[in-house]
Amino acid sequence: MSDAQTAFEHIRRGEYAHAAQILKPLAEAKDPVALYYLGFLYFRGLGGLERDSKKAFELYLEAAIREVPLAQFEVALMLENGDGCERNYSEAAFWYEEAAKRGNIEAYNNLGALYREGLGVIQDYKKAFILFKKAAEAGNPQAQFNLGALYDLGLGCEEDKEQAIAWCRKAAFQGHEKAKNIINRLQQEGKIVF
Repeated sequence: MSDAQTAFEHIRRGEYAHAAQILKPLAEAKDPVALYYLGFLYFRGLGGLERDSKKAFELYLEAAIREVPLAQFEVALMLENGDGCERNYSEAAFWYEEAAKRGNIEAYNNLGALYREGLGVIQDYKKAFILFKKAAEAGNPQAQFNLGALYDLGLGCEEDKEQAIAWCRKAAFQGHEKAKNIINRLQQEGKIVF
């Protein structure tokens, strides 16, 4: 087991201070996984480290450049929200795409949201539909809800109320609150039967 994996095991067990001790020298040596996990500790202020979102962003970015998918996702999220860095939707879109290329399902959903809204990218409902569908089929409840909304409005696809309800149901079954509220309302109005 590598030192970075050992540090992860300490994090998993809540032994953050021990993990930080292991991670600091590894991060100085630019170990990609250590950069990510040390960023995680700084972002949350764990292991005796003061919460520092700027430092977390720097560490995540170093790891993202070294192709750590979770770090790429975190960098994108921080750029989208302006947390620890200046808000930059086009950079967020770039990093979501990099994370998605490496299989991060949440990145597909978040990138789809940027395309749906036209934030940092040219608004493209068809691209949003494709991205939401990929994440929805992988079981992401937010993407299932987003896909249902596109079907409902016919954005990026043909309007299909049955598909809209089906995807909304899937999201509701996974605990998505908005989806649950919509399904309950439709049931009360007698528009759908479970």
